This record gives sequence, structure tokens and C-alpha cells, in this order.
Amino acid sequence: MARVRLSVAERREELLRAAVGQIEERGVVAVRIADVASALGVSNALVLYHFSTKEKLVAAAFAHAAEGDLAELGKLLGRRTTALRRLRSAVRWYAPTGPAKGWRLWIEGWAAALREPALREVTRDLDRRWKAALAEVIEEGVAAGEFRCPDPSATALRLTALLDGLAVQLTSYGGAGAGAVSRTRAQEWVDEALARELGLDTGTPSTGPAQSSS
Repeated sequence: MARVRLSVAERREELLRAAVGQIEERGVVAVRIADVASALGVSNALVLYHFSTKEKLVAAAFAHAAEGDLAELGKLLGRRTTALRRLRSAVRWYAPTGPAKGWRLWIEGWAAALREPALREVTRDLDRRWKAALAEVIEEGVAAGEFRCPDPSATALRLTALLDGLAVQLTSYGGAGAGAVSRTRAQEWVDEALARELGLDTGTPSTGPAQSSS
């Protein structure tokens, strides 16, 4: 059967999805243009037509993955419910114990960003936008009287630092072995940190009505 002819935008999207998959499987250093081409059954020349170097392909693949993550975050934070429920939902989705995929990809990206300026800007932009989105919903919760938080930006930074650190632990060590963090324990720490940052009783139910702080 002949391949369906794709538009430039569709082909680029297909190549980026394949590149993300290959980076997750092989790692940034080991992945080659040929791996991406082989995954789709196309020529190396086609990949190079759209992305002239491996470095540009990798940076674009991470940017593509970042936009996907941010789009999902936007859906979670845009729901018609309390700020507390939206915040908990987003944090649990993003946490390494939640349904969010791609932690191996982002750990690869952080490591590669130490050497690649273009990739470093992609990871910085994702980090900035994620923190800004969390800070915004925290500000909404404070304004609505759902909880207390004197510095939403600092809280967003501390929460993401905890989540990123736990992701490295769980992805690298798999929650097994002496001193390793279990998934259950990690989720407990995330819930406790969120409650502490917002001045909530740690017994506040995650799915129940938000507790107002007076």
C-alpha cells in the first residue's frame, strides 16, 4: 500500500513524535537520525530535509514534548472546580507516581541541556511556564479564601523541585533497594508538602470540599 502523502506540518509532527519515542528508548547521546527514519520507514534525507542536524531535531522534539505536557497541564488547571482541587489534580498528574509520562525523556533532556544551549532554553521555558501556571492557580485559591500562601511563586518553585527530585529517584532507581524511595512514600511526601505549603490540615481530603483558612 502506498504511503499517505502528508502535508509539511503533518510530516513534521510525525517526525517529532518518532524522535521523542527514540530519545526515550535510546537516550539523547545514542539516538541517530537513522533511528528516527527507520522508525517511520522513511529515508535519512527526509528527516534532514525538515531538521538539518541531529541537534535541531532533538531540540525540536523536546519542544514538542514540552508543549504536549503544558497543554495537558492547562486542561487540568482550567477545569470548573476549586483551585485546591485543580492544584492537587495537576500536582498528582505531574508527580512521578501519577499518570504523566515522559520522566525518562526529561531526565535525558536535563542532562543533555548542560551541553546544548538550544535544548537548555527549551527546558528552561518549560520550567518557567509550569511554575507560572501553578503560581497562578495558587493565587486564585488565596483570593478565594481556600487556603493561605504568602508567596505563590516560591511555593510553585519548592513543589516542582520536590517533584523533579523524586522523579529522578524513582526513574533512576525504580523504588527498589536500600535507601530507595517507594512510590507510595513519594506520593505521601507530595501530599504532605502541598498541604504544608498551603497551610492545610494534612487530613484534608483530596477529593472533598476545599478547606477555607480563616
